[in-house]
Amino acid sequence: MDFSPLYISMKTAIFSTLITFLLGIFAARKVMNMNEKISWFFDELFTLPLVLPPTVAGFLLLIIFGKNGMIGKVFEKIGVEIVFTWEATVLAAVVISFPLMYRSAKGAFEQVDLNLIYAGRTLGISEFKIFCKIVMPLALPGIVSGGILAFARALGEFGATIMIAGNIPGITQTMPVAIYMAVQGNNMEVAAMWVGIIIVIAFLAIILMNFVTHKNRSYIKKG
Repeated sequence: MDFSPLYISMKTAIFSTLITFLLGIFAARKVMNMNEKISWFFDELFTLPLVLPPTVAGFLLLIIFGKNGMIGKVFEKIGVEIVFTWEATVLAAVVISFPLMYRSAKGAFEQVDLNLIYAGRTLGISEFKIFCKIVMPLALPGIVSGGILAFARALGEFGATIMIAGNIPGITQTMPVAIYMAVQGNNMEVAAMWVGIIIVIAFLAIILMNFVTHKNRSYIKKG
């Protein structure tokens, strides 16, 4: 039995979550510091992949990062290929899961008591230290929950992945792609096995997210 789809999916989900975790926090803070009109535009832009069909997002990625695409041509000149590589699975997962991380981080930052931030400024604490010492600790449970959701979304990504990364066994064949191919080949037992594995991992992710939320509520009540 070939378990490479499990390894590829986990590796893709972990790497993409690390990227979206950092990008989501950075984007959320930047958008919150923009003026209302500009922040509205970027907020809509960053949320767009959440409502677009994954195949549409995958098509756009293929147009941009393909050999004839704007970015694809640049990569081709330096001998780097993105389309139909493992990196493409990460790219697809990042684009599709980013809105979940971004919106979770933004929502968590918005819940931070502004009086604490103003108090820090009054004491002469730098904005960077205020962010690290006050904002991040208070927003962390929401941010971690967003990271878990982004991981689960990346793990189950199919539409954009099949468009830009394809189905290459041992390289780009993730579990969702393996399920699709197994069903196409009428191999329902293999498909059911991969479905079961994804359900177990997703269930564990939900448990972890609820645990983080519960710990945060307990901390607030004690405070």
